[in-house]
Amino acid sequence: MSALERAYRRSTYEAAGAVARIGRRSVAIDAWLARVGARQGGFVGAWNPFSRPMPRGWNVRMLARLRKAARRLPQAEGSGGDRRWRERHLLLAGDPRRLAMLGRRFRQNAIVTVRRGAPARLVLLRPAP
Repeated sequence: MSALERAYRRSTYEAAGAVARIGRRSVAIDAWLARVGARQGGFVGAWNPFSRPMPRGWNVRMLARLRKAARRLPQAEGSGGDRRWRERHLLLAGDPRRLAMLGRRFRQNAIVTVRRGAPARLVLLRPAP
């Protein structure tokens, strides 16, 4: 397992007052999915493509573009990270395949998928360096 993958697995993913961690079920995420009428969804970001740090203004613009690209999906603003780094993302309700396409479009290494009653999963979109 790469250092990057370990960092993803150590991180928390937050949105709509709910917190998800890889490999754990979140009752609060389940409740959000139920509120928006979805069985599944995920956390998708647009900051720091392929984990290369970018200026804050650039990251903010990319997240706005992601928000627009996902405008038909129920969504909540969020952030994720660990003690050393933090970045913003969206919690989106929808088919994980569609969310993976958005992640690839915005040059992300991975997304985190959630499903009601199941633990959050890390989905690598490209091989870890």
